[in-house]
Amino acid sequence: MPADNLEEPREDWQDHELVPISALEHYSYCPRQAALIHIEAVWDENIYTLRGRFVHEQADEPGEEHREGVRVERSLPLWSRRYGLVGRADIVEFHGPTPYPVDYKHGPRRTHEHDDLQLCAQAVCLEEMTGLPVPRGAIFHASSKRRREVEFNSSLRLRLAHAVADLRRLLQHTALPPPLNDVRCRNCSLISSCLPGVVAERKRMDRFITTLYQIEDDP
Repeated sequence: MPADNLEEPREDWQDHELVPISALEHYSYCPRQAALIHIEAVWDENIYTLRGRFVHEQADEPGEEHREGVRVERSLPLWSRRYGLVGRADIVEFHGPTPYPVDYKHGPRRTHEHDDLQLCAQAVCLEEMTGLPVPRGAIFHASSKRRREVEFNSSLRLRLAHAVADLRRLLQHTALPPPLNDVRCRNCSLISSCLPGVVAERKRMDRFITTLYQIEDDP
């Protein structure tokens, strides 16, 4: 990744510059989806978003409990002055003093970079808030009821830094990114608002018309 899109660490972010942690997952999955949700305030439900909402409702009630010597905080507010991030963690377990974020997902156990980025963002917030290292966390997949542990290594942290910088620039502009128009669109709840096929087809038609009326010089 090029280094020139990274930001210098700051502590004086303005409110409009703060990046929601939840937007990182949307951005990693599809920049246009992130823009529709966080700039245009577009939101539509489908079976996948309804399942996700149901799963999160079980973890979103703020509170604290103790399980086998582990303190568990639910719906914990998070922030990072260094990255300019704000949001909440579904679950944070404290194994002794060490925080261990756990993010809830409705689907089966699988690996997705956008899930890992969002969890890593929670980790860097917890590190800044507690002053303690957070080396790993977990994604809990409700369908399989299994955890997938995520290590917050240097590679993932670098991807996070780039994603936060890119997403911040996206959120400060009003123009929507072009649609991906690929397999990811099939299960997206925003497909009727995004219209990826229509937009992509219009661009192809524009290129076709431009080419059609080009006049070549005689040799």
